[in-house]
Amino acid sequence: MKLMKQVEYVVDNENQVDSWQEVTLVYSAALKQINTKLEILNDEFQHVHRYNPIEHIKSRMKTSESIVKKLKRYGYESTIENMVKYINDIAGIRVICSFTSDIYRIADMIGNQNDIKVISVKDYIKHPKASGYKSYHMLVTVPVFLSDRIVEVKVEIQIRTVAMDFWASLEHKINYKFEGNAPQHIKTELVECARMVSDLDARMLSLNEEILSLSGERDD
Repeated sequence: MKLMKQVEYVVDNENQVDSWQEVTLVYSAALKQINTKLEILNDEFQHVHRYNPIEHIKSRMKTSESIVKKLKRYGYESTIENMVKYINDIAGIRVICSFTSDIYRIADMIGNQNDIKVISVKDYIKHPKASGYKSYHMLVTVPVFLSDRIVEVKVEIQIRTVAMDFWASLEHKINYKFEGNAPQHIKTELVECARMVSDLDARMLSLNEEILSLSGERDD
């Protein structure tokens, strides 16, 4: 995997986005653009390699209530300027793959798009969280073309396997249920489940590679 370029993100928030309605407009537009790009890349991969690396795509906009809570947690006032400047996941896309190798392949394809700027990458697959959480996070900007100006909008992209997504969904439910203070035995069991998920992903990848190898031999 090639090293993606890091860029500094600078935006004149006061001049570019000045109301919650406009926040919703530009971030929704950014989600549509990223979604379309991913669908096209997936179609191209199917055309060239007869294989789809993306199982499905989920997108969401953070609610205003959730944004306000996060700003308060960070110690900032609840203003539009602070929302745009300090909250990186107002717009989020989750890309679900079959295999771990697909994750880095998709990340490369996203990073190679000329109009997408990669701000930062967090690889929780090579460096899982203490809870066992695994995923590949990319913070990017994409230009949204309005009638009178261009707005660079931040989008958080999470790329993970089906198994990782299943685990993360359960972790989210547990954290919501116990407000982040789950009993220790549940935390311990969750970490053990994460190990099992990791082992399953590795075995499924190995099996798929063997199938592809045998198919290639038959074609020859």
